[in-house]
Amino acid sequence: MSEQQDLALIREAVQSLCADFDDHYWSACDQEHRFPWDFYRAMAAAGWIGISIPEDYGGGGRGILEAAAVLEEVAASGAAMNGASALHMSIFGMQPVIRHGSEEMKARFLPSVADGNLHVAFGVTEPDAGTDTTRITTRAVRDGDHYRITGRKVWTSKALEADRILLLTRTTPLAECRRPTDGMTLFLVDKHAPGVGVTAIPKMGRNAVASCETTYDDVVVPAADRVGDEGAGFRYLLDGLNAERVLIAAEAIGIGRAALRHAVAYAKERVVFGRPIGQNQGISFPLAEAHARLRAADLMVKEAARLVDEGAPCGEEANLAKYLAAEAGWFAADRAVQTLGGFGYATEYHVERYFREARVMRIAPISQELVLSYVAEHVLGLPRSH
Repeated sequence: MSEQQDLALIREAVQSLCADFDDHYWSACDQEHRFPWDFYRAMAAAGWIGISIPEDYGGGGRGILEAAAVLEEVAASGAAMNGASALHMSIFGMQPVIRHGSEEMKARFLPSVADGNLHVAFGVTEPDAGTDTTRITTRAVRDGDHYRITGRKVWTSKALEADRILLLTRTTPLAECRRPTDGMTLFLVDKHAPGVGVTAIPKMGRNAVASCETTYDDVVVPAADRVGDEGAGFRYLLDGLNAERVLIAAEAIGIGRAALRHAVAYAKERVVFGRPIGQNQGISFPLAEAHARLRAADLMVKEAARLVDEGAPCGEEANLAKYLAAEAGWFAADRAVQTLGGFGYATEYHVERYFREARVMRIAPISQELVLSYVAEHVLGLPRSH
């Protein structure tokens, strides 16, 4: 079977499953701030959550190319980020454990992540550090056969449902490190341990999956829950950043496809001045442009995903995939709202939800401006801007 045929079968299977969860389901989850448990359990039962976890640990053993296809189809079904984010961390977030965790750690956690029973969140960003990860202050101090962790994180998605939080800490203060990226360590922290606090952050969109502030007040973490070597956490984090950018890009394309599908259907049916509004170039040309942008971004996503799976250098491709897909998804969602006019602003037509959820892709997991900064410095060879 060719790669193209394989991906087509994956997409068809995910589309079939997602058909049971329509726009009204996702709208209700979003409005009620309700995690989509039925959808999550259906995806887990079908094996999609463990698609990128090695077969030895109960997963599908597939690559980022296949995982991207799954998440794109989830988003494109109308689930948008509410659906994709319910799965994203379980599909992608355990990569540091897969690559650097001990055999005991992998055997202890990965099978339960693969079958959907263990939920994982990712704690990196801090209120006073933002994207300058080297400035984090959450501190882990060794105390015999365990560590004591104190600090605070923000934008920890899915922390309400999580059983474990993959937490980046400082085990050596920044002032004592030879390089700013030294002295950081990853832990799989038990969310239910004494001293861990979780509070949802009110936000504009993707409200079925909460983004949270998490606090750590002298939390005792066994040394066995440390991922890899002490002080190597930032390097472990970098190992997965390109893959994450590719998956976020695929999700952005999926949202754009959903928005474009609704806009095209409306433009064919809505009659004003005796003709369908889609007959007017002021409507049809922007929708055609949205299609063109999504197709072009999709090609970059596929190229970046293949390079990630090959283990080849792909900083440029992964960053450009994220940048182009985020712009394309946002453009499609914006044009969908404009096509529907006043009804585009109404919740019953769903495109306003796509619009809200597409906007976050231009911010997370890295802003468009920082992508351009990377390209300027590392691709074009211009002086570092920050």
